[in-house]
Amino acid sequence: MKAILTVVGQDKPGIIAGVSTMLAGHNVNIEDISQTIMQGNFTMIMAVDLAGADIPLADLVGECGSLGKALGVEIHLQHEEIFKTMHSI
Repeated sequence: MKAILTVVGQDKPGIIAGVSTMLAGHNVNIEDISQTIMQGNFTMIMAVDLAGADIPLADLVGECGSLGKALGVEIHLQHEEIFKTMHSI
């Protein structure tokens, strides 16, 4: 299963490291990544493959939320089809 992970918040060291470490810890493969910093605001979008994940999507969504709070950013994980549908309007 493919999913889209988004991260938005004030830029600070460790955001990419924290997110990628958490994903690797659950055997989630990062297939594509785009990130930018605009006037101190960090934004990142990752396309990830959950085929090898060791936890269900719902649990991973919860971990993303917890990690986001710890890092001081908003992290959202959605099934790829939901993301595409939301952004095709």
